[in-house]
Order: sequence, then C-alpha cells, then structure tokens
Amino acid sequence: MIHVGTKQELTVVKQVSFGVYLAETEKQGEQILLPAKEVPDGTRIGDRLLVFVYRDSKDRMICTLREPMLTLGRTAVLKVREVTKIGAFLDWGLEKDLFLPFHEQTARVAAGDECLCALYTDKSGRLCATMKVYPYLSTRSPYTVGDEADGRVYEVSRNFGVFVAVDDRYSALIPAREAPSGLKAGDLIHARVTGVKEDGKLDLSIREKAWLQMDDDAELVMEVLQEYDGVLPFDDKASPELIKREFSLSKNAFKRAVGRLLKQERIILANGKIRIREDSVKGGHR
Repeated sequence: MIHVGTKQELTVVKQVSFGVYLAETEKQGEQILLPAKEVPDGTRIGDRLLVFVYRDSKDRMICTLREPMLTLGRTAVLKVREVTKIGAFLDWGLEKDLFLPFHEQTARVAAGDECLCALYTDKSGRLCATMKVYPYLSTRSPYTVGDEADGRVYEVSRNFGVFVAVDDRYSALIPAREAPSGLKAGDLIHARVTGVKEDGKLDLSIREKAWLQMDDDAELVMEVLQEYDGVLPFDDKASPELIKREFSLSKNAFKRAVGRLLKQERIILANGKIRIREDSVKGGHR
C-alpha cells in the first residue's frame, strides 16, 4: 500500500508524455505520477525508484525524487514562508509549501520565523504540519544528570512548565518551579540536565547550580528592592506565586538569596518586610 508522507521504493509501470506512473509492483497496486521533469534519463518500465509521496495543489497523490525536510513521525525545523487568513505555509523543500493550521500552532508565527514541526495527515488525508511535537519526540537521549544541552522551546504551560526539544529531537521539560518568565515557543536555550525520568524524558534547568547561582540571585533581589524604594512589602515567607511573579525565582532560590544578603548585612527582615540597610547603601556591602 502506498502511504502519503513517506519515502517508498516503487516500480515504474507506465510511461506517458507528462511523466511515469509508479506502483508497488508491475502487476498490481495503486498508480501515482512522477512528473516528467523529475524522471531520470533512461528510466524504463520495471525500474525501481525511491520517491516521496505527497499531494499536489489539487490534492492528487503524486511523488517526487526530491528530499523533503520532513516525513511522517519525524520532526524538523522549518521556515515560515507566509501567513494567511487560514494559517501559515512552511518551506519543506518541495514545490507545494506545507500548511500549518492556526490550531496546530503553540504560538503565533510570522513570515521568516523558524519553528519546530512534525508532519501528520488531517481528516481529509492531507499532509499538514503541527508545532505540538510532544508525541513525536524521542525519549532515548544520550544525556545524563549534570550534562549541558541545547534545546528549543516549543510550548509553554502555566501548570507544567516550559516544554523543550533538546537537539530538536529529545523530550524535555523545565518544570514550572524552575522556569523563568518570558520564555516562548521558538526560543533557543542552553540548559543543565537535572533529572532523567524513568520513561527517558529529561528535566532541565537554565539556572546554575544553587551555590553558583546564589550571588546573581542576591543581586537581583537588591535590584528589585531598589525599585521598591528600599522596602519590599513582603519577606521570604511570601507565597511561591508572589515570588515567582516579582523575581522569576523559586521560593527556595529566593530564600537562599535573602540568606546571602542577610549574611552580608545588606538587608534587614522585620515586620514581614525586607528593608535595605542604610549603612549598606552608604558604605557599600561587605
């Protein structure tokens, strides 16, 4: 059986002025056209050709010797050619651009953007792209805890965190408690592997290890304090949601930063507030 969206080796069964027809065997099977401009010189009936099967602009099954950037079950980074009222169209190496419906976009795209996509067939049997690549990513990565990795954000969830495709192919997540605000689909990140789940999915953090990150976090807290004229209207007992909103830090990271500033005698905790020490402002911190 001939499958749209895949590469298959088919047999030349008929030659016509506008190309050749291919089928699974010489004696049986559905026939599809390979246009004349793509037929190799010297091609004869009975020859076997490796082709990619897709649909043309009139939704007729057709094949090509060209190498598509994307096949069924795989992921690839494709460039957006244009955005129309019905969705976006992507360059995937074939004459007919690949359609990316609005409802398959995890974030709105614009012409010139690059997005990680997978290929699927819709209810009408047409090939389309989706940015919802979670089911298509591999969980068999070579990474272990402590490794550094590059990835691409493909979806952001308020409940779960930031979904990332490491190397554009492996399934990973920055948990919500670790995820900084501002990340969006399409962003490229450099991260540290903090966990490998039983099913092979990776947990990531784009923060340094706690003891390396603490000084940077402490300076961030001081910057926000200054924006509040030196007095923060809550302390390290504040809710994780409030801390996340104001600092993009987890509660534990915030408490470590506050502890560092207390040790440096740069702040005071009193009456449920955090206050910059006056002598710290005048004389600089120790």
